[in-house]
Parts: sequence; C-alpha cells; structure tokens
Amino acid sequence: MVTSQSPAKKKSREEIAAAYVSEPWWYDVRGFFILTFAYNSTLTSQLRFFGPNFGPDHLEVACGTGTLLDLILKWRAFKRLPAVKITGIDYAESMLAGAIRRFDKRPDMEFEHADAAEMPFEDNRFDTANIANSIHCLPDVDGALRDIVRVLKPGGTFAANVLLYPRGIQPFRTIAQRINDWGIRKGILYTPYEQSDIRARIVAAGFEIVEDSVSGNCYNVLARKPETAAQATEAV
Repeated sequence: MVTSQSPAKKKSREEIAAAYVSEPWWYDVRGFFILTFAYNSTLTSQLRFFGPNFGPDHLEVACGTGTLLDLILKWRAFKRLPAVKITGIDYAESMLAGAIRRFDKRPDMEFEHADAAEMPFEDNRFDTANIANSIHCLPDVDGALRDIVRVLKPGGTFAANVLLYPRGIQPFRTIAQRINDWGIRKGILYTPYEQSDIRARIVAAGFEIVEDSVSGNCYNVLARKPETAAQATEAV
C-alpha cells in the first residue's frame, strides 16, 4: 500500500461550508463520482452498512442534501425495519436547505444548522448516530467525535465510513489521489486518514469499537458508547 500526504492546503470550516454552496443536484452527481473513484465504494455497500444503525431516536451528522439518507430510509422500508425519529445536522446551509426541502412532509424528521463539534443537543439523547462520507470533511474531527459520544445514550452506537489515503493498484490509486487533491483545493475534503490514525481517534474520543473493516479506500467502523464510565476507561 502506498500513502501520500496531499500537498494541497487544508481549508477552515467556514471555507468548507462555502465550498458546498452549489445546486443540490450537482452535489449529488459529484458525490456519486467521488464515491466510485475516490472511495472505491458502492451505493449498495453503503446502504447495507448504514441502514441497520438506526435506533428509535437517531442523529444523522453532516446529512448534506439528504440524498443518501433518503435512499437508506427507502432501503429500511423495503427491509421492513422499524420507523424512527431522525434529527439531521449540517454546517453547510445550502446543503441543509436541500435536506429540509426533500423531507418537508416528514414530521418525524427535523434538521438543524450546527457544527458537529458543538452540537446544540443535551447529553445522552440519541440512540444511534451516523456520519456517512463526511468524517474526512470535518476540520475538528476529534471535537466532533467527542460531541457524538456526549449526545449518544450509554450503549448507543455510531457508524461511520472514513476516506483513507489511496490504496490498491494503478491507475486507480493515482485517480483517487488526484480526486483527493482536487477535493482539498476545492474545500470539500479536509484530509484522508490512515486506518490506524482514525481508529485511535475514535477510541480516544470515548468509543469502543464493535466492528471495523476496510473496503476499497474506505474504513468502515461501528462503535459504541460504553454503558459505564469504567468501560470508557477500558476502551481508551
């Protein structure tokens, strides 16, 4: 495996939010291209990974326009999984506006403009949380992970996929690297990660790892907030 730190200058959270000021349809098309060639992942695999992790009161962090969330909810309905209450947040107001329009007839869903590292929710509120295709877009990833731990109930679970530095064979590794460099220059990507680095950050935030795996250029991880403080100490 070959990894390389991108030479592109990383953006602030305000610059990243501004980079997402585009039409939701273009964001979705661009996202599909990045999913295929940078993440080396598929929509089907994401539905199967994120779809089961929805408790009665669910938090969707960095929900974007809600395109993937909408597909996941359709997948859950097809699988006859229980209906849930969903709260979505995003720092990019234009993306959040797209999600609000998409789900405007759903009284069981609400959306708030919020920073993932400073969420306006009480402690121990949510049963589950997901971050789909976005951890690597967060400037303060450690703060966001700690705040997700804070708002999850003890025993609550958190699912995320994280963009890794390009792996695999040529020319696909070079294609992925060029997409990543463009994403950082554009402001829609903060940084990819090494698997060991992001795993350590998740544990340091207070989670215990339930299961994890690498697929393509993605690290998929399901983690749990410990039931007790003693378990949290053991996880670290």
